[in-house]
Amino acid sequence: MRKKKCSRYSGIGGQAVLEGVMMRNKDDYAVAVRKPNGEIEVEVDVFHGCMHGSKLVKIPFIRGIFNFIDSLRLGMKTLNYSASFYEDEDAKETGVDKALDKVSGGRGESILVGITTVFSVLLAVGIFILLPYFLSGLLAEYVRNASLLAILEGAIRILIFFAYVVGISLMKDIHRLYQYHGAEHKCINCIEKGRPLTPHNVMRSSRIHKRCGTSFLFFVMFVSIILFFFIRVDHMALKVLLRVALIPVIAGISYEIIRLAGRSDNIFVRIISAPGMLLQRLTTKEPDESMVEVAIKSVEAVFDWKAYLKEAFGYEIDESWLADEGTDEEDEDGV
Repeated sequence: MRKKKCSRYSGIGGQAVLEGVMMRNKDDYAVAVRKPNGEIEVEVDVFHGCMHGSKLVKIPFIRGIFNFIDSLRLGMKTLNYSASFYEDEDAKETGVDKALDKVSGGRGESILVGITTVFSVLLAVGIFILLPYFLSGLLAEYVRNASLLAILEGAIRILIFFAYVVGISLMKDIHRLYQYHGAEHKCINCIEKGRPLTPHNVMRSSRIHKRCGTSFLFFVMFVSIILFFFIRVDHMALKVLLRVALIPVIAGISYEIIRLAGRSDNIFVRIISAPGMLLQRLTTKEPDESMVEVAIKSVEAVFDWKAYLKEAFGYEIDESWLADEGTDEEDEDGV
């Protein structure tokens, strides 16, 4: 029977972007994009979070709030960067763009990214937090039990989230994005299993990972159900305000859970991680080798995986290890 290697936490994470992958290692990040001419463009930069240097980012349950905000900011920034390679060359700068650049001293793009991020958050709050409450309220006339009504609200929230994930997964452009998402996970799983980062090893690694944003969002849904079940008020306006006010708390708790999941592999962690990892079967797709090549470029730009393998697994990599040979055995999902 084949001995199963234990995964080790690497500390790197990332996301898929348009025709590419962003990888982040502490404050450094890299975006690798397959340009229309087939070449791979890699940009390396430093990203400091909104509370960089503050002790608040080290306090459990509080650090998750700022981490979530920073992830949104960096995610939107790198998505816009990757999209710039596919913009219409004949597109002209609009009057709004010129006005923003003039007022902000050339920081118009950053302001637009900020506005888009804020709008996206407000839209998500409306759809996934407030809409389930109002829909469950329509049943209040028929369901008199407050606890049952809270459970129904949670069920509606999960159904809306699941419908959203399924719906966008059917879009052709999103399918390619999900393939790059799979390539990102495969690279991380490859090195965290102690394998040299070669296309062959990456391709046979799992596309499911416990630290995925999809799992984080599922924990957000789950934690919100529990909090809204036990924390109640009678007035409708206060109920709406409560749901909005608890969002930072929900994000903080969810971050600690996903952080624990990335560092532990006990039975409890496996159980609570299972639903989110099942959802990843929808939000990740099997990439081709050209996509894996892009993801590897992104990893190598910010992470010394050879030094990591030596430190975490105790062996050095020589050229013979980098040959794309080996068995075709694949990892079990999520390991």
